[in-house]
Amino acid sequence: MQDLTISLIQADLHWEEIDANLAMFEEMIWSIERTDLIVLPEMFTTGFTMNAEKLAEPPGGKTFKWLRQMAAQCKVAVTGSYIVKEGGQYYNRLYFVYPDGTSQIYDKKHLFNLAEEGETFTPGQERLILEYKGWKIHPLICYDLRFPVWARSRKTDEALYEYDLVLFVANWPDTRINAWDALLQARAIENLSFCAGVNRIGKDEASKGYNGHSGAYSPKGEALAFSEGEEKILTVSLSATDMQTYRENFPFQSDADDFDFG
Repeated sequence: MQDLTISLIQADLHWEEIDANLAMFEEMIWSIERTDLIVLPEMFTTGFTMNAEKLAEPPGGKTFKWLRQMAAQCKVAVTGSYIVKEGGQYYNRLYFVYPDGTSQIYDKKHLFNLAEEGETFTPGQERLILEYKGWKIHPLICYDLRFPVWARSRKTDEALYEYDLVLFVANWPDTRINAWDALLQARAIENLSFCAGVNRIGKDEASKGYNGHSGAYSPKGEALAFSEGEEKILTVSLSATDMQTYRENFPFQSDADDFDFG
């Protein structure tokens, strides 16, 4: 297990303009000199819109092909969520695309009903824990951050820890940004894993403001990278040795409760 370098792209999204957002992120991706994994915000092609009927793409559509192209050309993994229509249902779907073009998906479980997301989208039912470069990664989406059970690293028959890195892609407004900061740090501490979150900046169509606060945290809860209020690419190396040493010295997970998801 080697160190993993991740790049969080914090940007001001063009409202409901898929092509403009893809062009913007493509330019930003090409400016990254070296990384293993690129993380884009929630609904990175549109902003957090409920206009799914107009903006949804099929599973293998334009944005998916773009993700595969970026991953292949840059020889990195790329992840982020956008609006997908499948089987007559709309999903806030995260794709994790590997450099070889293969992919895995996660559909957002906890829909933000204060914005009527649950009236438009279908919630996911399955957690995703994937493997990349020897790391086990658990990707989640925005509002999922408020529900620690869904993000909890459980003990399994095979390992004491389900994952090494938990990721959150988000459109988290500035009015509640203190919760975002506190919960990202908490998810790292309670799971003895790295935690990283990428959030957007700017304003959306409803003049809701976003001020970023994208960041990465160590298993101790230490901030390894952080950016507020500006367009920024945060690239940080996550130390596998530091994580393993901390887990060995403080094996709190050994005392964790056993449970299953209902």
